[in-house]
Amino acid sequence: MKNQSNPIFISAFLLIFLNAALITAQEVEDEREFVYDERNNNGPSRWGELKKEWATCKNGPMQSPIDIPNQVAEAIPKSGEIRRNYKPSNATLMNRGHDITLKWAGDAGSIQINDTVYLLQQLHWHAPSEHTINAKRYDMELHMIHMSPDLNVKNRIVVVGILYKIGQSDVFLSKLSRNIAPLMDGLKENSAGKVDPRDIKVGGTRYYMYTGSLTMPPCSEEVIWIIKEEVATVSQEQINFLRDTVHDYAQSNARPLQPLNRREIHLYGLM
Repeated sequence: MKNQSNPIFISAFLLIFLNAALITAQEVEDEREFVYDERNNNGPSRWGELKKEWATCKNGPMQSPIDIPNQVAEAIPKSGEIRRNYKPSNATLMNRGHDITLKWAGDAGSIQINDTVYLLQQLHWHAPSEHTINAKRYDMELHMIHMSPDLNVKNRIVVVGILYKIGQSDVFLSKLSRNIAPLMDGLKENSAGKVDPRDIKVGGTRYYMYTGSLTMPPCSEEVIWIIKEEVATVSQEQINFLRDTVHDYAQSNARPLQPLNRREIHLYGLM
């Protein structure tokens, strides 16, 4: 008798394989595995040597962050390219050692680029900013991580980046401060209750778009980056608060700029 494949076994194996691939593509959450200080043996210039699955950090041709000079950005005066459809959902705050992260447990909505929907997964903060505009670095950068559930999509991850300069307090961060505070005392996670992504001040109608990578290991590429042109404001006290909450070695948690390598940068008119 010929051996017959068990469809249930194959489906289970495929699900495990796909989940493993998805985990590999996402950011590392173990704070001990890498740092942002170049004086350490596991600093940014060594990330690609620490693990074979992190080799892209060193060898990848489409790494992020980058400097975005206006003179190479192709202006595309189109509207409706990106549709935002966010909604409130329960979320958890995490101190990952190298940053403070907010993860949604349920459906927090999505953005749509052309015909592809990308579900909002989490957000986190970097101070100072990782991306620069015309060589100008800002005081903080917020990353909103989205992922498409469609396994056939080439660029499954979209990151919306918002730059901040010192000024008035950021309202969204102010709302979370009471829930972030316990993370300063050694607590790894804390409930944030229902968090509405629409409370994040996106601002403006113009944004840059380019293809890059995650800015921390495993530095996976084929990531669509959307960087808002308009700069928001955050108070110095709020930045100090975030820095005091993470561990001392991550008080500056910005990866150094990476080569553009002839990648195209587009400047769109509306979002």
